[in-house]
Amino acid sequence: MNRKLLIIEDDPGLQSQLRWCFSDIEVFVAEDEETALSIFNRESPQVITLDLGLPPDPGGYSVGFKILELILSIAPSTKIIVVTGQEDREHALNAINSGAYDFFNKPVDAKSLTLVVDRAFHLYEIEQENKALLEKALKSPLDGIIASSASMLKTCQIVEKIAPSDLSVMVLGESGTGKEVIAKALHNLSQYASGKYVAINCAAIPDSLLESELFGHEKGSFTGASSQKKGKIEVANNGTLFLDEIGDMPLDLQAKLLRFLQERVIERVGGTKSIQINTRVICATHRSIKEMIRLNQFREDLYFRISDIVIELPPLREREDDIVLLANFFLKKYAEQQGKNIKSLSPSAESLLMNYECKGNVRELDQIMRRAVIMSDSNILQAEDLNIELPTDNETELFDEESETLNLKVIRSTAERRAIRRALQEADNNISDAAKLLDITRPTLYSLIERLNIQIES
Repeated sequence: MNRKLLIIEDDPGLQSQLRWCFSDIEVFVAEDEETALSIFNRESPQVITLDLGLPPDPGGYSVGFKILELILSIAPSTKIIVVTGQEDREHALNAINSGAYDFFNKPVDAKSLTLVVDRAFHLYEIEQENKALLEKALKSPLDGIIASSASMLKTCQIVEKIAPSDLSVMVLGESGTGKEVIAKALHNLSQYASGKYVAINCAAIPDSLLESELFGHEKGSFTGASSQKKGKIEVANNGTLFLDEIGDMPLDLQAKLLRFLQERVIERVGGTKSIQINTRVICATHRSIKEMIRLNQFREDLYFRISDIVIELPPLREREDDIVLLANFFLKKYAEQQGKNIKSLSPSAESLLMNYECKGNVRELDQIMRRAVIMSDSNILQAEDLNIELPTDNETELFDEESETLNLKVIRSTAERRAIRRALQEADNNISDAAKLLDITRPTLYSLIERLNIQIES
């Protein structure tokens, strides 16, 4: 990618100084709003340095904020670095909240500014790669699956291979990992796709009613059976039956399900007629079936019948490549639903999500992003909009020699907290210097300091 930088500055001396700082990339200079917007529309620079005080209001900030708003409304992925005086910190922070990438104080230090600009280009390029991955994921033949991580891409390949077959499939994974999404993908790619997809959650229906829900019943077969009713198995004839949370199915009903799978016939509750059924059965659970078999809570013969192929879905914490990808997908989805002009996640929001343990996995991330979009008042979603927190120093799950906790998210947040405190100590609590030591931007460091409850000594 050809890197292009637009410098918006009305001071000729500073224009020359800034141009000299970036001799190795293509640089354009504008001294006013009209020239800046003309160059921007013609050249589409990825990074911009912007002086907020421009003519005809050089003493104020209206023109600078207007340019900031216009450019981000046209190209929200553009990285704008606001250049301000030492006394303009409040306006610089307001610019960050309005979508600016970072700010830099005058007088300009060439080495430091070059580093900030180079990081802005790097982040822009990463975001474009993520965008391309998201577009590729949305075109995936597995409808509803958004992924770029190796583990999930491998799962998609397995689904594509086995979908056309008659193999029984067991999908394992924590709650919220997308087990039903996989089941629907298997149905859509199978020979049963023209039939119905019927799902039933075995854990959500009382044991006394589950048999009737699965096999149906005849009129008068029990109290309340005022009419004949087809069960889910019969409704799914020539289609796909998805038995979610099969680990919660009672043992007596497991025996009846096994008989159906062996003979492919059912009898409604209270009936005597055998009904031939042709349906593909896909099962899923978040429980350890093998442990349940050991405890005589699940039939081993049924397990072998329903698990020709076992697909294990990794939790979101093990799919780091997918976290920001999914977050941006949900951001776009809910911004459109809510009619909001939220274009992207801020770096601090991305960092927070990467370090947060979504115990509810993709389902929880979906809820977090939906809530955040509703609460956000900016065109860039900020870390505080997410309304989530990382563990504190007093968190009982922190890794130590005695507890031997293997929670990677907790271990990572603890390591980050220690690294930030050490950097602040070495930098004498200077945020800019500490950010350089940590190789992150100041806004990201500010956000991490707040989220990790780190106190800065005055």
